[in-house]
Amino acid sequence: MSIVLVRVDNRLIHGQVLEAWLPHVQADSIVVVDDVIAQDSFRKQLMLAVVPQTVRVDIYSHEQFNQDAQLAVCQGAKTLVLFSTPADALKAYLSGFHFTALNLGNMHIGPQKCCISQTLYADSDDLADLEKLTDLGVDLCAQCIPTDRVLHWDCHCKELRG
Repeated sequence: MSIVLVRVDNRLIHGQVLEAWLPHVQADSIVVVDDVIAQDSFRKQLMLAVVPQTVRVDIYSHEQFNQDAQLAVCQGAKTLVLFSTPADALKAYLSGFHFTALNLGNMHIGPQKCCISQTLYADSDDLADLEKLTDLGVDLCAQCIPTDRVLHWDCHCKELRG
């Protein structure tokens, strides 16, 4: 698989991914790595139902991804990889799925979360995970859709800057 985009978006497969990112990066495959979704057949079916039949979709738990992703790497598809949280992206990275860039799309508001950008809210754990990823050499940027201005992560001030 040729990785064309690795993205954190707690909505996973949704309109922005299908209508904006998929055509922009010309992906013909989507990989979702999420332990909860992988075990929930109803939510899995909902995600699969909205994706065009011309796009392959694989939904893995972290364990399945660690076991099966290396096989998928050899299959040549242009793949968009989705994680719901920075913790999930970091877990995959530390398990051997090394990517050079991570797009931050949407992280919902919640208790103890501060506003980073219009669509990103992070708590101290999210910030720590993002900082670890930058320390590992991953380039982090926030961009909801391809036409939005790219905001790059600056781990020294722990906020996104333009």
